[in-house]
Amino acid sequence: MVSTQVVTGIGVSPGRAVGPVVHLPDAVAEPPAGRRLPPGADTDGAAEEVARAAAAVRDELDAAADAADGEVAALLYATAAMAADPSLVADAQHRVRTEHLVPERAVWEAADAVCAQLEALGGYMAERVRDVLDVRDRLVARLTGQQAPGVPVRTSPYVLVAHDLAPALTATLDPARVVAVVTAAGGPTSHTAILARARGIPAVVAAAGALDVPEGTVLLVDGAAGTATPDPSDEAVARVRALAGATRTFDGDGRTADGHGVELLANVGDPAEAQAAADSGAQGVGLFRTEFAFLDRTQAPDVDEQTAAYGRVLAAFEGRKVVVRTLDAGADKPLPFLHAAPEANPALGVRGLRVAQARPDVLEDQLTAIARAAAAHPGTTTWVMAPMVATVDETEHFVAACARHGLPTAGIMVEVPSAALLAGPLLAHARFASIGTNDLTQYTMAADRLLGDVAALSDAWQPAVLRLVEATCQGGAAQARPVGVCGEAAADPALAVVLVGLGVTSLSMTPRALPDVAAVLAATDLATCRVLARRAADAPSAADARAAVRAGLPVLDELGL
Repeated sequence: MVSTQVVTGIGVSPGRAVGPVVHLPDAVAEPPAGRRLPPGADTDGAAEEVARAAAAVRDELDAAADAADGEVAALLYATAAMAADPSLVADAQHRVRTEHLVPERAVWEAADAVCAQLEALGGYMAERVRDVLDVRDRLVARLTGQQAPGVPVRTSPYVLVAHDLAPALTATLDPARVVAVVTAAGGPTSHTAILARARGIPAVVAAAGALDVPEGTVLLVDGAAGTATPDPSDEAVARVRALAGATRTFDGDGRTADGHGVELLANVGDPAEAQAAADSGAQGVGLFRTEFAFLDRTQAPDVDEQTAAYGRVLAAFEGRKVVVRTLDAGADKPLPFLHAAPEANPALGVRGLRVAQARPDVLEDQLTAIARAAAAHPGTTTWVMAPMVATVDETEHFVAACARHGLPTAGIMVEVPSAALLAGPLLAHARFASIGTNDLTQYTMAADRLLGDVAALSDAWQPAVLRLVEATCQGGAAQARPVGVCGEAAADPALAVVLVGLGVTSLSMTPRALPDVAAVLAATDLATCRVLARRAADAPSAADARAAVRAGLPVLDELGL
């Protein structure tokens, strides 16, 4: 008999959906241990098969990345690079030649060795194990003539249930087929969560018991509440389907019910995303990630190339504001030409603005390009901000560098607790601040934002994180500087209410989230935002904070959020 017990996890992509459960197929089977080539076999030829398979997998992933944009493209490019990793390929070829292992077994053992090295490093590097295993399975499938790992193909929409999803696989999800995702592992800022939000797919992660729900069971997924209900009532199903048929749009005017203005902006990760973001009604761009210009390269792009790329985004938002973030390399975005030596804990290493200390030319070229693009598009208001700022000195140096390039509106990202606690002194120099809630949560809670084992801690609803947001806003108010949020928390309609109540002046998010966030704010007056913000910041836990706020926002249920 099918259990009707509700499966509870962490809601990471709002919305409700219902459909039959389809489990992600098992990974490619492990080739038998010790399986070797027959005597006299051409070992060099067998070793070359490994290289050809790696090149084919890389090309497939590169092609998929070329057809994608933003975060999806970046993740696919990163996985493609891993498929062609010379250390993995060379190790597998060495095992073929010296141990006479068949190519697929050699790849399997070489991947195991790489995974062991990454696990030993811990932190972000340990999280890359999942990507290595994804590449391993693709290579083995190619070498053995099996179907490559992928999302199940069905003739009707379904709910995908899995232990976890590799970024390259998550990037291929079709919202018309996969109506919701439930995973047993993962965290609120994992790639699964980020990509699900970007594609508008309701998702729940860290849901213990999800794998116990039998295939074919009808499952109602609430991506905001973090629940998955087997065999829901006919009434509940009808309500979800009725809400799914409703289409919300954003009119380009973010405000609370009593008219308090809140800028609702879009996050943009690639020029190819800019026009769609502008068409969504976004009041501007609160986070223009510039990493796209540097990924999948052996050297930094020149000034002319950067100028043209940045100009495409500024052109799409003529008459509006675009906040350009300078290169945020390091940690989960390593660039070989900037990071020669691996770091034991990249999240605490040379990343963001710190890269400029070793490579000031990279920042100088980027500021030159941003200034030229801004001059070519005077109708767009161009602001610039630096990631991973931790001290007053760093702020002063960055603001001065921007001023030298004719960029007067220079701001900072608040991603580490020191920046939140020193918001007043920092904003005595910077013109604005933008809170990156993903990293601020990670550093506040000492919880790797990509590690499922600490997913409960890696939650922007944590009261400690909310108090640091409040401290940042207080520092901004003392200096009459605006403070925005551009992390994933801004896309959560309930949390958006709390952020506004804490003093945040703008929210930047995936364009898909704009209508929902706008609708909830428009139904809530500023006084209620402040009351609910206080309840959340004073709550004993993230779960209590979320529950208290949702209980005070009946509009969420009315809108199916």
